[in-house]
Amino acid sequence: METARRRPLLLGRQAGCHRGVPPQGSDPQADRHHRAGRRTPRGPVVVRPAVPEIIEVEAYRRAISATEGRTIASVHAPDEWFAKGGTTTDALRSELTGARIEEARRIGKLVIVDTDGPRLGLRFGMTGKIVVDGAMPIDHLLYDSPRHEPAWDRFGLEFEGAGAMVLRDPRRLGGVQLDPDESRLGPDALSLTLGQLRTALGRSTAALKARLLDQQRLAGLGNLLADEALWRARVSPVREARSLDASETARLHRAIRTTLRVLDQRGGSHTGDLQPARVRGGCCPRDGAALRREQVGGRTTYWCPGHQI
Repeated sequence: METARRRPLLLGRQAGCHRGVPPQGSDPQADRHHRAGRRTPRGPVVVRPAVPEIIEVEAYRRAISATEGRTIASVHAPDEWFAKGGTTTDALRSELTGARIEEARRIGKLVIVDTDGPRLGLRFGMTGKIVVDGAMPIDHLLYDSPRHEPAWDRFGLEFEGAGAMVLRDPRRLGGVQLDPDESRLGPDALSLTLGQLRTALGRSTAALKARLLDQQRLAGLGNLLADEALWRARVSPVREARSLDASETARLHRAIRTTLRVLDQRGGSHTGDLQPARVRGGCCPRDGAALRREQVGGRTTYWCPGHQI
């Protein structure tokens, strides 16, 4: 098995590929401009996380935590499609009106708002954003629109006294649910232990990246973060999950933890070292090899056949 999965190291930059713009991280001042979306000496920077992954959803949770202690005066739930898991818009209004917000928690990409009544689960899909008291922790995502239509406010809570929380989702791919089943989610990626990662990989013959994206095995990683962590760990995304030995599993665990910490400090899941090269014809920022682009686990994947083995 070892011989079959190892590939020759490709030394030097390959003809026909390009590295994209320099990765963020070496210049703290440039990183601040990057997060703010301002011009740098290198030119304009467009700040747009692709979709809400665990880093973005944690930012949403922190914003929602400002509502803890407030009492819900009314519920805006105009869209029956947006109510998931057997929840209805009538149930949202009747169960949440008058309830007091106790705590905003998160497991993976699911935010759970505990009240003195039911738990409220919030999922954000590809374009979901949170607005709390008129402010957004993240104002634009790659696949949404810079304009705002009132119909995109799919769900909202107004509080006694003043203030509101709104889930805005142009593409309508998120959803809200009362009392979501938290047991269906794997361990949270931000607090992942080595033992939990070993269990998540198990004896699965699935592609490694597909296993990392399985929210029932490991909650929170999305496409960009998985590609970045595997690239940092020097492990191929197409290998069987069960094929990793103890040292490779430990290296992947360190890479996941480092990726989440560093990219959170930089400002989002779109700020990885690999990210600028995730384009057709891109080459590896580490060794210059032409990146492969293929579908793994149903997601477009970029990886380096030179050092990811």
